[in-house]
Amino acid sequence: MKYDCLIVDDEEVLAETTNEYLNMFDVRSAYVTSREACLAFLREHEASLILLDINLGDASGFELCKKLRQTTDIPILFISARSSDDDILIALNIGGDDYIQKPYTLSVLLAKVKAVLKRYGGSQTETLEFGNVFIDVHRGYATVRGQEIKLKTMEFKLLCYLARNKNRVIPKEELFRSVWEDSFTGDGTLNVHIRHLREKIEAQPHQPQYIQTVWGIGYKLEDLG
Repeated sequence: MKYDCLIVDDEEVLAETTNEYLNMFDVRSAYVTSREACLAFLREHEASLILLDINLGDASGFELCKKLRQTTDIPILFISARSSDDDILIALNIGGDDYIQKPYTLSVLLAKVKAVLKRYGGSQTETLEFGNVFIDVHRGYATVRGQEIKLKTMEFKLLCYLARNKNRVIPKEELFRSVWEDSFTGDGTLNVHIRHLREKIEAQPHQPQYIQTVWGIGYKLEDLG
């Protein structure tokens, strides 16, 4: 799985608060609190940017940065309460891209993170939302009430098309043509995919709040938002 930002900070409360704030503004983030946890995380996941504290308990953020620079060029922004010129120069000379002093303002940090992601292409994304559903089109995932749901390729493609055209009645023929990209797909295939989507995003699939059947025509995704 790919994240926009990985926060590496042994101050767990601050790391968790920063993580929640970034996610609130659609910067998909995670946090760890040690050098070992950072390396383990990056073996399993990708990150477009790292926020790295200098002091990591018994470990040094400087040493971790040097190790990461052996295998990756992703942006690393140091965060630290240390404010000496020497620390700043070391951070930048060993491969850090910026130095942010604690305590930082979350809104300012968010602006810096988004600017770096935009510069390096990490935030080029299309997102869609309705009700409790959030879709990241380019990363290929959707969440319901913050929990990721597993969708097959055509289910995801169908959900995206419905969300892009919400509050509009979409004829079945348009869905065959635009989602399956042919005119030979039958009603049965479409009905199965609609049923599966309802089971995954609706609180009551048999009494759908979002995906409405328009009898004899097609479907409409209602967002009363």
